[in-house]
Amino acid sequence: MKHNKNTDLQIVVSDLSVKIPSIIKYMGSKKPILNFIVSNIEEIHLDGKPVCDLFSGSCSISAALRKKYDFISNDIQAYSGILGQTYFSDLSNYKFENIEKDINKKVMAHIDLFKKKYEQYFYDYGIVKDLVTYQKIELAQRDLIKENFDIDYHLFLKHYSGTYWSSEQCLYIDAIRKTAEEYKDEKIYYAILSSLMFAMSYSTQSTGHFAQYRDGNSLDAMKNIIIYRLKNVYELFFKKLQELVGSLDNHLKSITTSTLPFEECLKSLPQRSTVYADPPYASVHYSRFYHVLETLVKYDYPKLEFKGRYRGDRHQSPFSQKSKAIYAFKVLFEGIIATRSQMLLSYSGSGVVPIDKIISLAEQCFINDYIVEIKEVDHKHSTMGRFEDQNRDVIEFLIIAKLKY
Repeated sequence: MKHNKNTDLQIVVSDLSVKIPSIIKYMGSKKPILNFIVSNIEEIHLDGKPVCDLFSGSCSISAALRKKYDFISNDIQAYSGILGQTYFSDLSNYKFENIEKDINKKVMAHIDLFKKKYEQYFYDYGIVKDLVTYQKIELAQRDLIKENFDIDYHLFLKHYSGTYWSSEQCLYIDAIRKTAEEYKDEKIYYAILSSLMFAMSYSTQSTGHFAQYRDGNSLDAMKNIIIYRLKNVYELFFKKLQELVGSLDNHLKSITTSTLPFEECLKSLPQRSTVYADPPYASVHYSRFYHVLETLVKYDYPKLEFKGRYRGDRHQSPFSQKSKAIYAFKVLFEGIIATRSQMLLSYSGSGVVPIDKIISLAEQCFINDYIVEIKEVDHKHSTMGRFEDQNRDVIEFLIIAKLKY
């Protein structure tokens, strides 16, 4: 076993010379160490064989390698599948000005319909100065969950007003989501949904994820929340859509996206693939932080639970459960070996499972035909806290299992 610590993050990777559009804020994002990961994928990749990003999340690895390799982007969450489809889209034949005009017409028709019938549910936060008024209108919006709307596409207005967004912002989320369906058979469909995810992530009064919204029980908290209540979802949406249309051109490789459990994805891999695996590190489930994006994509009016208004069917990863994580790693390793594939496993030195146990298991599993190598890199893990502990200094380990021949 080789064990190297890499502190040089200025690795030059040709595919990263072009700016990769970022879409959502994501806990534990690998973008800060993207060059490190991609260069190691390049080092062991076998010519003519695909690369699989097994837990693709925000799809930064998928985006980086979209033109270089035949690629499989997999994640059990539906929103991740949309992000992957977006990065793998060729939008070069679209003219943004035409799309903007067409979308605007459809969105505003929905907005006008709702505002004419339900104008009493929308508030001007720009004139709110005192805590009593603020709390009164926040509670009034949260009570919309009891309202029976008779106009379609009202999921966010009904369920999330006064929580992560204002009723006004929720109305625009619903209107854009409805409009997206009119492009369902076009390539730009995925970019529309992804641009809406971007707008939601950057206008929420929480921290950019959706574990829980803030109540605003003090004047200072109220003032900070109002900053986000006043953010224009529609402008943020078009800002990102314009960027995606302007940057996602044609690719020449075979691209596949899937939303399979990791075990099933591994079974479907071609022989001698290269698998990049970045499973969850923490004991909290990612579905708790991104449940509203899952609901946006599915738009299925789910049963909601607890203050955070979580989906009742949230995915629970075995990698986030101490009692199941070791076995999950064993299944992962055996699934890779079954197709004689190669592996690059990212894992934090402060994860649910001690890193020495994972290394030991890898050495036990990858024998005979494999060489196991361990690399390290210093990394700031994004916790996405609003004020304190936004980033944690961690050591990111890369466990590499490569074929001898």
